[in-house]
Parts: sequence; C-alpha cells; structure tokens
Amino acid sequence: MTETGARLAGDRMPGTEGMIRVDHAGEYGAARIYAGQLAVMGTRHPFSGEIARMAAQEERHLQTFDRLLVERRVRPTLLMPLWHMAGFALGAASALVGPKAAMAVTAAVETEIDRHYAAQREALSGTDAELEGLVAEFQADELEHRETAVAHGAEEAPAYPLMSAIIRAGCRAAIRVSEKI
Repeated sequence: MTETGARLAGDRMPGTEGMIRVDHAGEYGAARIYAGQLAVMGTRHPFSGEIARMAAQEERHLQTFDRLLVERRVRPTLLMPLWHMAGFALGAASALVGPKAAMAVTAAVETEIDRHYAAQREALSGTDAELEGLVAEFQADELEHRETAVAHGAEEAPAYPLMSAIIRAGCRAAIRVSEKI
C-alpha cells in the first residue's frame, strides 16, 4: 500500500488507487450524461453549445484518468457498463423534460463532484502532487459547469429541490461503490 493509501486507510477516503478509479468512473459518467443530453437536444438548441463545451472538458478529464489507470496500474470500476447506460439515460431523460432540467442535472452532479474533489484534495495534501494538481484543475472546471448550469436556469427546473436531492444522493452512492468495486 502506498504511503497515501496507508494514511487514508482509516479515513473515509480511499487510497490513490481508489481515487483514480472513482474519478475515472465519474468523468465517464459525466461524459455519458452530456452525450444523452445532446442526443435529445441536438445541435440546434441554444444550450447545446454550452453542453458540448462542458462535454469536451469532461472528455479531457476522462482521457487523463484513462492515462493514470494505465500508468499506475489501477483497474477501472467493474461498474462501467452500468455507468455507461445510467449516465446516458439520466442525460437523455433530463433533456426530454426540458433544457432547464438538463441544467439541473448538471448543477446537482457538479455540486457533489465539487465536494468529492475537495475531500480528495484535503486527503492528498502534499502526498501526490500530480494527482492533487489534476484534481484541483478538474474541480475548477466542475465548479464552472455548475455556475453555467445555474446561469442557464437549473434552479428553475420543475421540482428542482427534489430532483437535485435525488441526483446528489445517487452521485454519493455511485462514488462509494465505484471506489471499491
């Protein structure tokens, strides 16, 4: 076990291997959510350009974690097929409800990812400069995605408080299982 892994073993946070595994899964899920939204909304909707821009950032994050999986010999989560379907379905369903519902999904997901990345940065705190730097960079992108979603009416979506609470709880559950499985 790495020094970080040993230090974190008693904490809620996994070692760096689990961090890379769950971050890879999360970025993959986010890319799938945006793919589902764009599949429904197409390229002509006014929000499509913003969604495509955020999707491109998620794809860059995913490529980085793809590289880290290989370099550090970390196995991806076994739940990738589930995240493939669930992410796309969530994105498509939210877009079918309407563009503000699609933005509500983004706001809710990014709120949890911000909390998740903040906890990882605290846990890493000087023990893995590369991973800590990447998490900080990606966290800034995720915060910008949340701000974009709110600016595009996320909080005006039908039943926003309920939708947000359910999606955030789902994100927390997905994080917990992807760290381990």
